Amino acid sequence: MEFGVRLLANTPGHETRDETLLRQWAREAADFGTELAADAPAGTGPGARRTRVVETAGGAERLLLARYRSRPVPTVELFTDTLSLGEHLVDLLGWRHLYPAGSLRAAALAHERAHCLLHEDTGARRALRGRLGHTALRIGPLRVPGHVAGAGELVAHAYAGAVCGLRRTPLLLTAALMGAVQALRED
Repeated sequence: MEFGVRLLANTPGHETRDETLLRQWAREAADFGTELAADAPAGTGPGARRTRVVETAGGAERLLLARYRSRPVPTVELFTDTLSLGEHLVDLLGWRHLYPAGSLRAAALAHERAHCLLHEDTGARRALRGRLGHTALRIGPLRVPGHVAGAGELVAHAYAGAVCGLRRTPLLLTAALMGAVQALRED
């Protein structure tokens, strides 16, 4: 949960938000992602069959493991250099029991599938906004639910962890990988 709170706290727009509120949002987003995974097992749901997967290099330079693009064709880009670095880091840190061989790739695909689900399913987006309870605008009794920047990332990490059956959140590995990439840049 701490990594989720940190992710939200470092997201523009949340700098002055109370840590208790960020913790609540992080918990709700993670729970939503886990429930989304239970409702839409890997390989199903909106766009899963028509999403193209492309492997390429250059992710480490941009601090990307994978990314989802909806246009012109729904596509997940997997960055093989960052995947390779991640697998090496798992071995170096002795985390193989937490992230079995191949789970990094599977988690990256599942993570991007969650972004696809949130992008294509307006009901899921609406449910997430309702669950987070953030109000963007209130006029008398009327309330407009607001978007919480960074919540989609937490949903996607929880979804990936649940779909892949990981013992620890992929967010832990993402944080370690970011640190490693930044350290390599300074070297």
